[in-house]
Amino acid sequence: MSSHTAPRTNGTAHPADTPDRPREHSPPPARRRFRIAGSDLSASVSVFLIALPLSLGIALATGAPLQAGLVAAAVGGIVVGRFGGAPLQVSGPAAGLTVVTAELIQRYGWRTTCAITALAGLTQLALSTLRVARSALAVSPAIVHGMLAGIGVTIALAQLHIVLGGTPQSSAVDNALELPVQLSDPHPASLSVSALTIVVLLVWPRLPGRGGKALRVVPAALAAVAAATVLASLAGLAVPRVDLPSWHSHALPGLPEGPVLGLIAGVLTITLVASVESLLSAVAVDKLAAARKQPAVPVPRARLDRELAGQGIGNIVSGSLGGLPVTGVAVRSVANVSSGAVSRNSTMLHGAWVVLASLLLVPVLDLIPLPALAALVMVVGIQMASITHVRKVTRHREALVYAATVTGVVLLGVLEGVAIGIAVATGVALHRLARTRITHERRDDVEHVRVRGQLTFLAVPRLSRTLHQIPADARVVVELDGSFMDHAAYETLHDWQASQAAHGGHVELTGRSGTRIADPVAGEHTCCRPWTPWRNHHCGEHPAERDAGKGHQLASGLSSFQRNTAPHVRDELARLAREGQQPSQLFLTCADSRLVTSMITASGPGDLFTVRNVGNLVPLPGAEGGDDSVAAAIEYAVDVLRVRSITVCGHSGCGAMQALLAADPPPGARPPQTPLRRWLRHGMSSLERMRGEEGAPPRLSGRSPDDTVEQLCLTNVVEQLEHLKEHEAVARRLAEGTLELHGMYFHVGEAQAYLLGREGTDQVFHPVAPTGGGPARREEVRT
Repeated sequence: MSSHTAPRTNGTAHPADTPDRPREHSPPPARRRFRIAGSDLSASVSVFLIALPLSLGIALATGAPLQAGLVAAAVGGIVVGRFGGAPLQVSGPAAGLTVVTAELIQRYGWRTTCAITALAGLTQLALSTLRVARSALAVSPAIVHGMLAGIGVTIALAQLHIVLGGTPQSSAVDNALELPVQLSDPHPASLSVSALTIVVLLVWPRLPGRGGKALRVVPAALAAVAAATVLASLAGLAVPRVDLPSWHSHALPGLPEGPVLGLIAGVLTITLVASVESLLSAVAVDKLAAARKQPAVPVPRARLDRELAGQGIGNIVSGSLGGLPVTGVAVRSVANVSSGAVSRNSTMLHGAWVVLASLLLVPVLDLIPLPALAALVMVVGIQMASITHVRKVTRHREALVYAATVTGVVLLGVLEGVAIGIAVATGVALHRLARTRITHERRDDVEHVRVRGQLTFLAVPRLSRTLHQIPADARVVVELDGSFMDHAAYETLHDWQASQAAHGGHVELTGRSGTRIADPVAGEHTCCRPWTPWRNHHCGEHPAERDAGKGHQLASGLSSFQRNTAPHVRDELARLAREGQQPSQLFLTCADSRLVTSMITASGPGDLFTVRNVGNLVPLPGAEGGDDSVAAAIEYAVDVLRVRSITVCGHSGCGAMQALLAADPPPGARPPQTPLRRWLRHGMSSLERMRGEEGAPPRLSGRSPDDTVEQLCLTNVVEQLEHLKEHEAVARRLAEGTLELHGMYFHVGEAQAYLLGREGTDQVFHPVAPTGGGPARREEVRT
């Protein structure tokens, strides 16, 4: 998407604009022109072809007027597309609300259901003002997937009756009980049309060869419904068909009629299901858009509160116009992203195509057999009970929550099923929290107590009983193999340890890997915990004691990685092993042990190509003196990995800069040529630059450097950026405009990162704000 923007002015009137001089030679003011990217146009057509049959099918499944599905699709595209916070998400009638809407229509009638939809939209709009959108993401995925699976089972059972030529019953239980009767007397015409629809749906995405690839441009849903329509028309099959009445007789909402509590429950149910489904879909669309290679157009991340407000506005408009409830639809959103959409224009255009089709293609739509739409929705319902989701919840030991939610939704209803799922999930969480294994054994005259799991007040009675079985003067090792200890458990352990010490006993607390942790009695280094392994604490041990015979520390850390971290990163590392590394940035920094690169940059495997050396130096080409390692890394990163940026990061208290200042020889003196001195000669130009600087030296935002060392650290970053430009690979990419250079400074004592920018002609390091953006005046150095 591109647009032409009028040039900015500073607000000063041009002489030609004054009353004394006519504007006869003034050019006409530039107009802002609205343009639509070609990828948005093609994506909107693809989404429209999927949305049209699905909207009619969902309307059929709910028992609403078929036009209500078209109204909801148009509103979801145009209204939600315009006001929502997820640019690439496509909204409209969704299978997830089918059961809820069908129940409301059966209980209160269509006009009241429209009013309930509008009231649900008002509720969503009110919730968006409270900024609670992200709270919806706190619902366990097992509950969400279970809810969708239960809805899918209910939909499939109901639509199966229409597929067989019958009429669905009022509930999933009744549909299941009546199914044997329906199977014994199928309707051949309906069954043949439905079978063809299902076959095309399943086979179409797998058509082989070039011809199949060309045919797959047409969405499978449209191809299936079109094939069934052609079969029914050519064979003259006697099956019910779509019957779109005149828009003049379209039913609009009326005043809600029914028990107040029932109406409120309906409003809350639609609000809950529509909001959670929309927000989860928006998050998934963000991930899909971020992982997309082409087109390489940045898409803003979803603003969930705005998306919730957009969904609320959409439901208000849809309900007021006699449409179905609107929510974010995963199937259409995935198609939108896959088709290359780059802005919300695609979503809005798809809504416009729906409006045109509902006005101009009524004779064509009236040819569609209803069994074909039922078969389409039935397949969608079956797909909602995803095997992938079942495997995920099983792997995370939440199968019980999933099964309880599915059962509750199928037997009782959506709201009741979700409530049951939440109750079961809470019970499972409490069970896991309370499930703490405490074992006690004696080995080599030492009492060993091992606590596995979270140590909370629920485990205090068992912990206290075990600890008080140990003799008061014994030597005890207590291993805490968990990640949490509440105040009650801490007090119990503290009091018992104090009692042991008073009676001549000795207690040593260790983490899961056997490393000692803080002694609660001594109170030294109480910030040490097993869950802070990166901290440079050793919990009261004297350095000499720590260094003597402590060669197992590395092995202990490796063991902790294999046990705690490896399971979480194994899949990502396996993917990187298959696909190779594709880092976006070369990060060149100092070898100082206080710089934890991944922690400072919040990066993970595959994100950064990191080069570390003493002083974060970049030797000039030809000046390496036999050591080409830095130049080789730069060439590999720029030419092979095709990184898009290079960052040189210095830091406070740099030992290399201190060595440069301390070892600067007097004129005529020849310093000893040690390996360190030979390497630091690549930083002499930084020292010369600092001493010969004209004008303002590099400074930190709001203040000058604290001392000469800090001034040299800042100057060194600037100098090494200049050295980078001398490397042939870097110079070539800079000329092409495909590479950027950045300067960075990390103040260790403040734990504050600074980015190099400019203020006029001055070079200034600006602090990075906690939100990720710097001050408004910051202008990063980009070459």
